Amino acid sequence: MAKLYADEQFPRKSAEHLRELDHDVLTVQEAGQGNQAIPDDEVLAFATAEERAVVTLNRRDFIQLYRHNADHVGIVVCKDDADKIRLAERVDQAVPLEEPLAGKLVRVNRGN
Repeated sequence: MAKLYADEQFPRKSAEHLRELDHDVLTVQEAGQGNQAIPDDEVLAFATAEERAVVTLNRRDFIQLYRHNADHVGIVVCKDDADKIRLAERVDQAVPLEEPLAGKLVRVNRGN
């Protein structure tokens, strides 16, 4: 399964459920970078150095980063969902379809 780096906006409950689905997820908080307002380009650089794809709800900014930087391990942008378990399951379904993730942008949209 995927090695992911959950940014500060990605729900903790979703990250934990992704782990239950056998993904290797490191959160910003676990990396010691929580509550520091680290710029998105630095979040992406850290994830890349750790060989992890960023998973985020911050669609607009990370899509812009994707357009200007192809040197990354992957970016997974998600539409938020009040059901955080369902959000994780949508990521779990989308990521394997795109692997390997390096240099890719994966869009995870809300289901009907």
